[in-house]
Amino acid sequence: MATPPPKPKVQPCRYKTGKTLGAGSYSVVKECVHIDTGRYYAAKVINKRLMSGREHMVRNEIAVLKKVSMGHQNILTLVDYFETMNNLYLVTDLALGGELFDRICRKGSYYESDAADLIRAVLSAVAYLHDHGIVHRDLKPENLLFRTPEDNADLLIADFGLSRIMDEEQFHVLTTTCGTPGYMAPEIFKKSGHGKPVDIWAIGVITYFLLCGYTPFDRDSNLEEMQAILAADYSFTPLEYWRGVSQEARSFINRCLTINPQSRMTAHEALQHPWVNPPYDTAKIGSGEDLLPTVKKNFNARRTLHRAIDTVRAINKLREGGGFMMDGVMSVDPKPERVNGDEIIEEEKHAAPAQSADHAPGGQIDSRGNARGQSEEQIRAQERRVKEMVAGLWSRTPR
Repeated sequence: MATPPPKPKVQPCRYKTGKTLGAGSYSVVKECVHIDTGRYYAAKVINKRLMSGREHMVRNEIAVLKKVSMGHQNILTLVDYFETMNNLYLVTDLALGGELFDRICRKGSYYESDAADLIRAVLSAVAYLHDHGIVHRDLKPENLLFRTPEDNADLLIADFGLSRIMDEEQFHVLTTTCGTPGYMAPEIFKKSGHGKPVDIWAIGVITYFLLCGYTPFDRDSNLEEMQAILAADYSFTPLEYWRGVSQEARSFINRCLTINPQSRMTAHEALQHPWVNPPYDTAKIGSGEDLLPTVKKNFNARRTLHRAIDTVRAINKLREGGGFMMDGVMSVDPKPERVNGDEIIEEEKHAAPAQSADHAPGGQIDSRGNARGQSEEQIRAQERRVKEMVAGLWSRTPR
């Protein structure tokens, strides 16, 4: 009679999870503390049941982060990774400075040169990724986070779930339709194969958005949006929102939003463009006008409009007969687990959050780079500074 395989050894968890920082369609991001060091991190808790069929995306995200996260100051650092019976855990540095656009909206003022500084940081990280054969494929403002609330904080690229490591020798092209529609390049819709240029296209869309508060291909339906992208049908209008924006900024956007990917700028070429390459010629980097009122007004107006459109669509679907599943539904908070000897026990829903669970053998906290975690005192101090800075984050005197 064959001997049954030995049960895997369950190691005590070294993290305790805390408050929820955000949620996606199959994951929750929680603040967590390393029990031995008292340092705080962010744990992306991925529910295996909810992500059924998407496991390859997560394992790919892990492989990408491991490869690049320690090498560039504008890429979120992966500190640790482990699995339990029910969940996958990706432990990263905390990015307490918030999302890119939220941060802009909290500022006291915001100029074209601020946008150029932000785009240069993104380009620097993207050039590093591309040099290592990696395409992000889902660059958008929501995936750009600040490390801390300070005005000189690093801007970080996060969420590598749609990245792919390119095999340059085999000239491998990517044909999967992916990404967020408004930021997707034409070649993705054409399914003609795509690679690094899709990230430059997305940077063009982000740049346009940062300068006016709406995206260049914003339309009433996904079909109209796709048709506009395929034709690169965009303009710097209405004029009242673009009057203070420089020709260099428009040139930069045009070079990114080029239909033919071979004609598009590379990341390194984009870094040499006069709009992002300091020292700036202040006479050519905009009028010195504060863009914040326009950007906030347009962003809030379009957000309200699209929420109304989504509501009408939802009502129409229900009238058509029946239930339907909305895309991007928020995941339930994965039930906490605890270790009891060699068993993983799932807590009841009403139980207080406990330490997460077993830890994969051999996992170590990586002390290189910036993966130091933060003390509770540092966390609370930063949270206080966020509140203090709401009125005037990044403020500067008008030029």
